[in-house]
Amino acid sequence: MTDTHEVTHDVPTRELVDKLKPFEKPSRARAWWQLANTLVPYLGLLVLMFFSIRTGQPYWLTLLLAVPAGAFLLRLFIMFHDCCHGSFLPSQAAMRTVGSALGVLAFTPYGEWRHSHGVHHSTAGNLDRRGIGDVWTMTVQEYEEASRWTRLKYRVYRHPLAMFGIGPLALFIVFQRIVPGHAKKRQIRSVHLTNLAIVGIVSVAWLTIGLPTYLAIQLPVMAVAGAAGIWLFYVQHQFDPSYWARTDDWESLDAALHGSSYYKLPAILRWFSANIGLHHIHHLRPRIPNYNLPAALKAFPQLELSEPLTIGRSVRSVHLNLWDEARGRLVSFRQVARMAG
Repeated sequence: MTDTHEVTHDVPTRELVDKLKPFEKPSRARAWWQLANTLVPYLGLLVLMFFSIRTGQPYWLTLLLAVPAGAFLLRLFIMFHDCCHGSFLPSQAAMRTVGSALGVLAFTPYGEWRHSHGVHHSTAGNLDRRGIGDVWTMTVQEYEEASRWTRLKYRVYRHPLAMFGIGPLALFIVFQRIVPGHAKKRQIRSVHLTNLAIVGIVSVAWLTIGLPTYLAIQLPVMAVAGAAGIWLFYVQHQFDPSYWARTDDWESLDAALHGSSYYKLPAILRWFSANIGLHHIHHLRPRIPNYNLPAALKAFPQLELSEPLTIGRSVRSVHLNLWDEARGRLVSFRQVARMAG
């Protein structure tokens, strides 16, 4: 099988990474314009959803409006993500403010998510450092040696209905309200402050438009944005061929180039996903803001992989659930069962 992420360079890989550094420079004008062209239509769609309910329109119209609203919320989340990397704006203070505010809109604590996502970047593809900021991934051997209860939990967790349906709502609405065991003082404070801000918003909504109306608007928007966000995060590291290694063999550059996808999407989806499909470049240089990623790719066409991840291939990757260390690839539960039989 051809390695989808085989990259040929005119320069050594580390030199190539160094050459990407100029693209890390953030633009105040581009960042604020990006916020404006996303936040304004997002809030406008929430208002339209409210009036569709208040004027007695059929609820399917409200749900229809939730689709673009969720797409705009996804785009706002990726700006939040850039703030967590310290890449969105020139001012660190402004990024903390913007990131914290966007975190409230996305039901995600800025300080805690910044930490866990930073761990993800430093451990992606490392089999010995799984567990924080990643998708739960077991090896074939671990799965075969696990108890029936652990196998059941893992199969439920990896089921598409749980991963992209119930899971995102549970994650953003429930689990991100809880302080994780690894959290330190600053992360704990961010969780509590975000929760307090969310309680404030819900309380104001309850006293003005009513809690049922608020939930009828917020829940479907969160469901759309959450499902799309988890989908993107999933396929950016769960595809075949991919990269996983033990600590002694793990290399961050290999993890970025071979274990992070180049998800080639149609233009409209690239816009709503704020170029996060260029995930291999993002992992090479996490401080490149999303609006500079296309320019980085254009400047270094050797990063235009010959077989990028397509929508069709990404859909097929949903059934790849376990890392087979012996074969160096992701496999499905069915393949493991066949090998065992």
